[in-house]
Amino acid sequence: MQGMKRNKDLSKNKRNSESELPIIPDKRYFTIGEVGFLCGVKPHVLRYWEQEFQQIKPVKRRGNRRYYQYKDIITIRQIRKLLYEQGFTIEGARAQLVNNPSEVSKSVQTDAVVKKLIADLEAVLQKLKMEII
Repeated sequence: MQGMKRNKDLSKNKRNSESELPIIPDKRYFTIGEVGFLCGVKPHVLRYWEQEFQQIKPVKRRGNRRYYQYKDIITIRQIRKLLYEQGFTIEGARAQLVNNPSEVSKSVQTDAVVKKLIADLEAVLQKLKMEII
């Protein structure tokens, strides 16, 4: 498939790699601003990706406000990884998500879970240290 990967230098995108994204909090719904922060993309990019990727389906409520769920954030992080870190075009990323959904999802979801576990363990460690003192 031609045109699936861009031939540009991706080193500048490494500074905001998957490992540097914040931990996803335990919430049911997230606003577009929160999702932008959690995924390292701006709200206008999220709105554009909603049009390009059918997998992103935020719930729309009062005044057409978007509310994203955990699965949406994972999907957005997958898309971000494909576009910004692996250099796929929109068309190529769309094909990857359709043809290999579990393969693409595994690394992103694993990163999110491991990051959350580390944060939880650090919190437990801090509590234990406080009890010792």
